[in-house]
Amino acid sequence: MKDIYKNPIVYYILIPVIVALWALSVWAVRLPKAERSLKNERSEYTKAQNIMLEILTLDPDRLEFTDANSAPAEFAYVSAVDKVAGFCGIPSANYKLSSGPVITRRGKKSQTATVGLKDVSITKFAKFLSSIQLRWADLECVQLRKLKKKAGFPDRWDVDLEFKYYY
Repeated sequence: MKDIYKNPIVYYILIPVIVALWALSVWAVRLPKAERSLKNERSEYTKAQNIMLEILTLDPDRLEFTDANSAPAEFAYVSAVDKVAGFCGIPSANYKLSSGPVITRRGKKSQTATVGLKDVSITKFAKFLSSIQLRWADLECVQLRKLKKKAGFPDRWDVDLEFKYYY
């Protein structure tokens, strides 16, 4: 077996043939596959771009929460709920906030809070919930405690939500 390595045919013929076969496989198999993959990625990108533009035209207020120059601020339920409620058109008289202390468990900090919205439309409630969770990724709506329709009104609701923020 060691004699094969001493034979010059291995170095002058067999290795160039192997290199040529490798180049041929790249040209015949892998290059067309890469071109198809690029074409698929481009078509998916154009579809995604159209969807993003559609979302932007339907809900341009989403950009209000994004500011590239601002650093992430320390989370506080009071300012978060106040900012999002004002954005959603919920007056301060129509929401109530009660937050608990910061709890450390297994080295991770978390804080719970209960937000009560009264006399709001279902669209304002949905906008509030989606906006607050979109703005703060570590905020989670743990439970919808109450969703009660006000009698005599077609679209007035009382809502109690429980949130948990993970630091």
